[in-house]
Amino acid sequence: MKTHVKALVVGGGAVGASIAYHLARAGWDTLLLERDELTSGSTWHAAGLLPYFNMSYATTHIHDYSIRFYKGLEAETGLNPGFFVVGNLRMAQSRARMDEYMLYATTAETCGVPFEWLSPDQIKERWPLVRTDDLVGALFHPTDGYINPADVTQAMAKGARQLGATIERKWQVDGYDWTGSEWRVTVTRMAEKGGNLVATDEQAVITAEHVVTATGNHAQRTARLLGIRTPAIPVEHQFIVTEPDPALVEWRDAGNPQHPVLRDADAKWYVREERGGWILGPYERGAPARFEYGCPDSFRADLFPLDLERIEAEYMSMIHRIPSSEQVGLKDDFNGPICYTPDGNPLLGPAPGLRNMWLAEGFSFGITAAGGAGHYLAQLMVEGEAEIDMGSLDPRRFGDWMTTDYAARKNEEAYEHVFILHHPDEERPACRPLRTSPAYDRQKRLGAQFGQVNGWERPNYYGPEDAPETFDHDARSFRRGGWWTHAAYEAKAIRERAGLIDATAFTKHLVRGPGATAFLDRFTCNALPRVGRVNLTYALSSAGTVRTEYTIVRLSEHEYYLVSAGAWQAYDHDFLVKAAEDKRAEFGWIDIHDVSTQWGVFALAGPNARAILNDVVRDADPASVLSNRRFPWLSARDIELGMCPVRALRVAYTGELGWELHHPIEMQTYLWDLLMAAGEKHGMALVGARAQNWLRQEKSYRAFGTELGRDATPLEAGLDRFVDLSKEFHGKAAMVATGIRSKCVTLLIDGPEDADPWGREALYHGAARVGRLTSGGWSVVFGKSIGMGYVRPDLAVPGTRLQVRMFDSLWPAEIVEDSPHDPANARIRADG
Repeated sequence: MKTHVKALVVGGGAVGASIAYHLARAGWDTLLLERDELTSGSTWHAAGLLPYFNMSYATTHIHDYSIRFYKGLEAETGLNPGFFVVGNLRMAQSRARMDEYMLYATTAETCGVPFEWLSPDQIKERWPLVRTDDLVGALFHPTDGYINPADVTQAMAKGARQLGATIERKWQVDGYDWTGSEWRVTVTRMAEKGGNLVATDEQAVITAEHVVTATGNHAQRTARLLGIRTPAIPVEHQFIVTEPDPALVEWRDAGNPQHPVLRDADAKWYVREERGGWILGPYERGAPARFEYGCPDSFRADLFPLDLERIEAEYMSMIHRIPSSEQVGLKDDFNGPICYTPDGNPLLGPAPGLRNMWLAEGFSFGITAAGGAGHYLAQLMVEGEAEIDMGSLDPRRFGDWMTTDYAARKNEEAYEHVFILHHPDEERPACRPLRTSPAYDRQKRLGAQFGQVNGWERPNYYGPEDAPETFDHDARSFRRGGWWTHAAYEAKAIRERAGLIDATAFTKHLVRGPGATAFLDRFTCNALPRVGRVNLTYALSSAGTVRTEYTIVRLSEHEYYLVSAGAWQAYDHDFLVKAAEDKRAEFGWIDIHDVSTQWGVFALAGPNARAILNDVVRDADPASVLSNRRFPWLSARDIELGMCPVRALRVAYTGELGWELHHPIEMQTYLWDLLMAAGEKHGMALVGARAQNWLRQEKSYRAFGTELGRDATPLEAGLDRFVDLSKEFHGKAAMVATGIRSKCVTLLIDGPEDADPWGREALYHGAARVGRLTSGGWSVVFGKSIGMGYVRPDLAVPGTRLQVRMFDSLWPAEIVEDSPHDPANARIRADG
């Protein structure tokens, strides 16, 4: 066995085999280790479905690559992966379900994924065994289907070997040790004994520059060996195989093709043909998490007892949908573990806190994603970045606050939500509330309806506190939900009076030390602010794209306060710390502290914001302390509001006169009460995140995770004014070399009366698809829908007329100048 390689892949399921293949194809000397036999984990009992359907832009690309890649494996390796291109039929029993499919279809459209719409009559005409009288329609993907998981894994493994990779079975990893330049991995030979897999006395040490873990059900053990936390925990998934259905056998004997994979999402199941019978796979309520603290060493290609009572409703609904199946018996059953994460997306990317350690864990749809996961992870490892933004899959999107119990319960919720309507305004309830700011109870009593960001409860909007029995706070929709009128009121209040927003979930770092200034100057693309001033800047990837966004406050010559997106706390911390470690020898000592939980944040904005603060500020000259002369736009000052010391930043994400009030978290309820009392006479409203999202689009403020990410440079994002080309910074050369592939624009949209775009819709110029939206909402200033997105550079000109795909129609849209509301920033600079 090799003892030194460029890359070591741990785990021989479909995901591990794909990663080994793609790293070998990139020219890396690669070794794959499997503790048992290839495919002996969840791969062997997977149903092998290849669904395109996904609301994520990145994941859709991953699935699309997999399907195209699998189709070429036989020609390359000589092994048939068992791919049956039968198509995928997603049936809808309700108009809301069709709305979901139409919203998804806009994502598919932007990724070039083919699909068709079918009426109930068209379904019945093609597949007469399917009952359609209670359907409203279906979405059909003609190019996907199902595959044999073992066969496709073996084909990828053979392809990896042909490309120079080595695959060793019956070796278990028992230790990882980072030497500062490479990994020393201790492995133990495993052997069969009485039907069990046991460790022998034979050990070896493999050194590798890079390690990838794709350990599936053993992810918790892997995390312990690495000294990290991971939310990848398996959940039981059961499916049953029926005896042959005479009606189906007759259908096929008559020369008819296979049925597509059938999905009745409203009934929470998928069905496909299997040797003249049917496979039913439900996603029922009550499926338990397993192996929360580690998969037993004795667990191999094993299964759990079937729990038919748990899936009785799904079984009966299959009989309803395919009446001929009522007469057939059960032939086989499977109940095995499939790894999940709290949001259902895999963990694919760098391990937090570790160098050259890559995770590929938590694949609930591992066969579908395996090919694309290997392709894009290999790009990330070899080239420094993938061609798509992998942020939504990054393992560092989950922080260290997440416990095993939390992850297990959220994974169970993710499992049962596979077929539950995925509203864009969805907020899942499990394990909430958990992380709350001190003002949470006060906000809840005032009608706050909370969303969750990085575990924090954050008001999305405020409903009517005095009549909760008449208001459905849980109203969700693919159109304008029950929250819409409240968000519109809040947005208008900030434009006309004032609003108070809880932004405590922001990520906050203190960066200081003799090397801090030189480091941050190289780390970010904008000039650093002067002492007491604030600047907006970006840290770039090695590809010159946006890695993260920071508001930087310079507290002293070599001390800085960095504010970034709340959802990306662990991601930002890991990136910042590693980057600083790389530069300490060059720049000197750099001290970095994550102070996110030490500071609460209230954002006060609107024409009356200064008047409200004037009533509570304590200063020798309170009438002028907040004036432009003493407190200009984009500056920071330590002030006192009543008895609360506040680090005030004169910035406002809403584009109005305003301040961010960063305060000691333990004084938050005092400050809340103080501001509420002062704001009453000035018409201050409480405002949630949804109204703020609309308002920032009226100012064309880009948001990290939507307009900003690792697939666009700051120049493509239209952020030229925040890029100082006179200095050197990380990613500069790559950014310049990339040029402008597409351009970020703001659009006003004449859309349907009952809906606004969500930020994933395709954009058309005539018959040509020319871009996509990344954000969407409603503009209270212009009285129409608004959106931001990327289009071909030649079209990124104010006045260009485009069309936006919303539901099943194209709606007119016009590109407008950046910051269509108050383009001169007169309101945000207003003096008093």
